[in-house]
Amino acid sequence: MPAEPSPGSRARRETVRFYLIDHRTPLGKAIDIALLVLNVVFVALFVAETYPLPVEFRTTLWRLEVGIAAVFLVEYTLRLYGARNRLEEFFTPYTMVDLIAILPTFLVVFVPGATVVNVGFLRVLRVVRALRFYRFTQDAEFFFGTISDNALRALKLLLTVLVLFFVSAGLFYSAERAANPAVATFGDAFYYVVVALSTVGFGDIVPVTAAGQWITVAAILVGIIVIPWQAGKIVREWSHREKVDVTCPNCGLSSHDRDASHCKACGHVIYQEFDSSE
Repeated sequence: MPAEPSPGSRARRETVRFYLIDHRTPLGKAIDIALLVLNVVFVALFVAETYPLPVEFRTTLWRLEVGIAAVFLVEYTLRLYGARNRLEEFFTPYTMVDLIAILPTFLVVFVPGATVVNVGFLRVLRVVRALRFYRFTQDAEFFFGTISDNALRALKLLLTVLVLFFVSAGLFYSAERAANPAVATFGDAFYYVVVALSTVGFGDIVPVTAAGQWITVAAILVGIIVIPWQAGKIVREWSHREKVDVTCPNCGLSSHDRDASHCKACGHVIYQEFDSSE
């Protein structure tokens, strides 16, 4: 049997785990803000590299990408180190996204000739790092304070729309850029995805590859399923905001209007406090 970790080792792991999920202490807030900013920059680097840039500037962007990827690798390692169940943490979707997003960068760094072989499609996987923003919405507590559950749902809906557009555009750009003259930059791909998912369909940009067509189909299906599902949560929350959690003893109907004296389903008398001055 493996040896039990020493009390000192357990304490270090708990400390690491605490500060990686903490939103209240100065150090926890600083880690949150730093990771959020680096996440934005890392994703923005992918977008910038799709545009014509001077060689010197591209070199600077590449060095910045490697540096940020190294920070994310340290964070990834610390998350596994501090996890109470490392195997479970490894297979957590957020952790898998973290690993997938940085692997292409290190592939170019450590595998000789990787750039010659062209790992362009692998490097586009950096775009899935946008999914990492969901880690910051796991609860209603942020480094700037706590928001309401309804505001959190609205934030998740907005984030879902943006991430769907962004990830779909990144994948579409990677699939179409070599074969489609209309898709020269990430901006072209993003424009196409917004037009396609909003069902406007101007027709000025169309997929010419099988991969581009399937990416479009997948993005539309995800949009049809996920966005209404999250929007429905917000609508249900708003519709029940003025309700009182009172259950009718006769028919079992719950959630009545604040000023209701009788059950609206069966007419049975229900008793609840109501302040007429409100």
